[in-house]
Formats: sequence, structure tokens, C-alpha cells
Amino acid sequence: MINRKLDKCIERHYANSKSALLLLGARQTGKTYAIRKYAEAHNLNLIEINFFEDPSAKAVFQGTTSAKDILFRISAHTHKRTSDPNTLIFFDEFQHCPEVITQIKFLVDEGSCKYALSGSLLGVELQNLLKDIQSVPVGYMSVKEVFPLDLEEFAKSLGLSDEVFDAVKSAWENKMPVDEVIHESLIKILRLYIVVGGMPAPVQAYIDSNDLTIVEEKQQEILTLYRWDISQYENEDKLMLHEIFDLIPSELNAKNKRFILKKLNEHARFSKYENSFLWLKNAGVAIATYNIKEPKVPLSLSEQRNLFKLFQNDVGLLACQYASGIQLKLLSGELNINYGSVYENFVAQELFAHGFGGREHNLWYFNDKKQGELDFVIEHNGEVIPIEVKSGKDYERHNALKNVMSKQNYDIPKAIVLSNANTQRSGKILYLPIYMTMFLTKRPATEKQLYHLDLSNLKIN
Repeated sequence: MINRKLDKCIERHYANSKSALLLLGARQTGKTYAIRKYAEAHNLNLIEINFFEDPSAKAVFQGTTSAKDILFRISAHTHKRTSDPNTLIFFDEFQHCPEVITQIKFLVDEGSCKYALSGSLLGVELQNLLKDIQSVPVGYMSVKEVFPLDLEEFAKSLGLSDEVFDAVKSAWENKMPVDEVIHESLIKILRLYIVVGGMPAPVQAYIDSNDLTIVEEKQQEILTLYRWDISQYENEDKLMLHEIFDLIPSELNAKNKRFILKKLNEHARFSKYENSFLWLKNAGVAIATYNIKEPKVPLSLSEQRNLFKLFQNDVGLLACQYASGIQLKLLSGELNINYGSVYENFVAQELFAHGFGGREHNLWYFNDKKQGELDFVIEHNGEVIPIEVKSGKDYERHNALKNVMSKQNYDIPKAIVLSNANTQRSGKILYLPIYMTMFLTKRPATEKQLYHLDLSNLKIN
């Protein structure tokens, strides 16, 4: 069984809140499984309604006058008692019944059951639905974005011990080299992750069989499902969406990796295609990184929406989209393989899952004709941190990074270069093993930030 950080998040939510929990993310990232796992672990009476598989369930919310009326209808529709103690009602694929969002406040207020929702935001009018979600009053529903397994989850699912993980984390915190035996093993785990990816089904297939053929079959099923979802998009642009989605691997393999609109149409304008890119981004199918005019805080102010790169939401799916047989070459570290695209996709995926991107945040890169290009630029604790990703042995060559670091008006305190090499430092540049991307995270929302205001000097004796 794969254990995930998501499991702890669900545990924390229901331990500390009576509000509904909405899991939002791309297809096949493990949302439904996580809710079922929680219900089973706590011996809950789980009532599950999937609005995609059972469209007739939408009638439950039509013409209702109260929460008790809805609960009665749910009981009649599912043939399960909503009055049983410790009942969890799970609305799956809620995007096919947006009325759930408008009614969740009243259900939570009624208080007799726990509630969970999940949705993939595919095949619907995304912006309107996102507005509906945001309009739910605070305290009635919490939203958690769900991503594929990150490298830490993947490594632990393979059996990486807490002892070894803690040793690597200590090396990260102290900016010290990792033991060479551990370092080489983690590079191998990273390469395997690049091939298998973080989608739960392919990961479980690998754990069960170690057969990459079965892994690839699972990945192809997911890609087919994504293409099918795109075909359900009720818009004349769905053919364009298909083309953009299928162009992601080749565009990432290009020299500058920036998405070139002329590949779609010689006379293409961004304004015409913007909604298609937003659809893929908001649906979680692709990860977008936007160019910034200058690496200065706040980065969002210099964002250029018409200059961007598109990454796959899962690096394993990207590897699967490349030529057949590339998996074993990636695992063996063949020198004639271009690792640049898969390494950058891996880093984008990790940063995205660790809070530097998502539904309300963007990832950025920097490209300037005079200074060059930086693969990623993040904003962390009020500072700008450039990140370069190197897949070869020339990881110490990075002219663009040197150019940017020399600009005094940017006032950049440090930079990170990710590669296959072990930890070392050169001035303001920190060279880290690429697997240490798993430690690049924003402060978790659950982490306490205590502040006590001392008013003792105002006391009157």
C-alpha cells in the first residue's frame, strides 16, 4: 500500500474541522483512493456518489428545500442510511453536479455527517466553477490540491528507510555532501522516478511487478483518458487542445523549451490560443511556467503571460510520450540521451507540488537576450532564488546565472544549481544533487507561526 502526505492532510482536516474537504486535481492522482482509504481506516459508513458514473444522482439536489431533504434523498438513492453514526458522504467527480457546491454550506451546518468532494475540473466551464468554489463561505469547505506522488513519496514507497531519508535531509539542512553510496542510490531512484513517474497506478504496478511494460501500459491508459477528456470539451477549440497536449514533449526537447505558437499555426496569436493553454493548466494536465522581465520581488509583477513553457503534469507520462524503449536508456544513464527535458519536467513537478505553483500561484523562469536564460526563478521567504537544472557533467557552466548574480540591482543572495553531482558551494552558488529538489518547499500551511504580543508594560499597578 502506498502511503502519501495526502493521507496525513486528510487526517488533520477531519481531526480539527467539521468543514467539508474538497480534493482538487488532475485525473488519476489518487483523490478517490485517498478518501476511501481514510474511511476504511476509521471504520466509517462511507456513502459514495460518483456524478460521472451515475448522472441520475444529480436529481438529489434538484428542488430541495433543506439539508435534511438532501440527506433523505441521498439515503433513498444509495440505499444507505445517512443517520448511521460516523457517516462520511463522498461526492466524487463533483464537477458534473456543480449544485453540490451551493448546497455544501447547509449540509455542513446540519452537522450529522462528514463530507468529502473530489473533482478533476475536466470537460466543464472551469472559470465559473472555480468562482463557485471560491464563493463558499470560510469554514464550510477546505480545498486541497492533489498532485502525483513526489520523489520523497515515491522513494519511500520503494522502501527507502526513514533513517536514510533523515541522513539526506540532514545533509540538505547543513549543506554538506551526501554519503557517496547513498548519493548513487538516490540518483538511481531519481532515474526510476523519471520513468515510472508519480501517478499512483503506474507506481503500484511497478511495486507489484517491477515490469516496465506494465507500467507503460498504465501510463498509456492515463494519456488516453486525458485525450478522451479533451474530446469531451464542448468547444470548437478541442482539436487545438489535442494538438497542444501532444506537442508538449517535442517542445520541451527543443533548445529553449519555450512553447512556439508557430508550431500550431504560422500566423498564430497568443490571444487566440490563451484559453486552450489555460484549460490545460487549470485542469492540471500541464504545468505552465511564465517568463519574467526581471528577477526582482515580487516576481508576479513582471510576469509575461505570452511567453511560457509547458511541462507535463507527470514526468513519467512525459517519458512515456517519447520514443518506445527510451525507459531502459534513461535508467542506464546512456550519454546520448537528452536528459534536459525530463530533468526540468521533474523539477517543475516537484516545485509545483511543494507550493511554488498551483491553482493560485505560478511558476516562473527568466529569459533575456543579453543575460541569457534561467530555468526557474522562485520567490521564497521574501527572496528571489534562481534555479538552474543541469543534466550533464558541465554543471559548473552557467553563464546566464553568473550574469544575473552580478547585477547589483537584482540583489540576489544565493542561487541553486541542480545536477547529478554531490553538494558543494562556490560563492553564492549552491550545487545540489537534483534529488534534493524534494526539500525545496514553501512553509506548510499547517506549521505553527506563534507570535505573542507583550503588553505587560501597559499594566496599571
